[in-house]
Amino acid sequence: MILAATPFPIGAQSAPEGDFNLPPELTILGPTDPSVRKATAIVNGEIITDTDIEHRLNLVLTANRGQVDAAERERLRMQVLRNLIDEKLQIQEARSNEITIPEAEVEQTFARVAQNFKREPKDFAEFLKASGSSDTALKQQIRGELAWSRLLRRRVEPFVNVGDEEVEGIIERLKEAQGSEEYRVGEIFLSATPENKAEVMANAERIAEQIRGGASFIAYARQFSQASSAAVGGDLGWMRAEQLPESIAATIRSMNPGSLGGPVEVPGGIMLVALIDKRQIGSDPRQAVLNMKQIAISFPPGTTEAQTASRVEAFNAATRRGGCGTAEAVAQKFDAEVVANDSLRLGELPEQLQEIVGRLQVGEATPPFGSLADGVRVLILCGRDEGSVSTPSFDQVYAQLNEQRVSMRAQRYLRDLRRDAIIDYR
Repeated sequence: MILAATPFPIGAQSAPEGDFNLPPELTILGPTDPSVRKATAIVNGEIITDTDIEHRLNLVLTANRGQVDAAERERLRMQVLRNLIDEKLQIQEARSNEITIPEAEVEQTFARVAQNFKREPKDFAEFLKASGSSDTALKQQIRGELAWSRLLRRRVEPFVNVGDEEVEGIIERLKEAQGSEEYRVGEIFLSATPENKAEVMANAERIAEQIRGGASFIAYARQFSQASSAAVGGDLGWMRAEQLPESIAATIRSMNPGSLGGPVEVPGGIMLVALIDKRQIGSDPRQAVLNMKQIAISFPPGTTEAQTASRVEAFNAATRRGGCGTAEAVAQKFDAEVVANDSLRLGELPEQLQEIVGRLQVGEATPPFGSLADGVRVLILCGRDEGSVSTPSFDQVYAQLNEQRVSMRAQRYLRDLRRDAIIDYR
């Protein structure tokens, strides 16, 4: 005991369940700063080492570019320990249900993560090592995510019910929303109870501060989010406001793409939300599929600014006439390279080009753009199929509702595992 008081009055029968009946006056007999405790634990007999914690912590610090002070580092360290304990419980529970993840599947997922960083697996492993982490740490996280996901499919999902009428009702509301906006949303969800809500909110605010300061939202979502979307960096995909909790919908409507909202209270916890992108429902110009040709000229070393300017001026004049049919001839004249792309979406272009290309008529070209070092290019519009955004199908809406309910039950499942666990801090 750390309290110099009796939890329940002497002579009382029993307190109501969940009511500790704590006295207003008490004396603390032990240390109150959790940072004095070594961040190492034994979870149901399985060890989490300092090395495990350091490697996982450095994954987070890499996302922060290492720009955290000593106090924030210690707070992150304790959060990482809590996450590792949860991960250990999830893997243990999966194992007790005879669920194991083949190494080949872990390696395959690791390769996909490496690809997201535009690296080969071997190079990515070296990058992690140079960052003070390791491929072993990330693969263990992947193993935990896969095992927990498979366990939920077996033990939770079969008992989740989504009614056809619910799905049809959402689809009808989405159809009525034609012409309004749709959002691509990222989430970091932290579960909370009435008792610890203030603590969780403070934690969410610290995470938001780090992300707004330049830390990677995706990295924080993978390490700290307690939603199933953590495995994909918190990305929920394209959503209508009607598909989101009202508090989140209200936040999203006021945000610009690339910004972070929250913390916001939602059923079961606290959420940080990132607006990755938005588009118009029904007809979105940025979804237009373009058939384009790019003509690129380069400049040999030693080319002067004056020489560049005169050549670019002539290049610009030549690409203004003839459209796509003369692209090869123009390229030959300027010793340039032609690249064709018949499936380029307008929204995939850099923002500076989207507005310019969006106004082009078939056969017209952009102004030249680029630099002396990288070369100068023009894009010629050869054709366009106008983009549209369709209403989600019954199966898509059903899957989203099902996922939300599985996620809520998963939080309760993990809570029960924590409650029954034997955890020894060293």
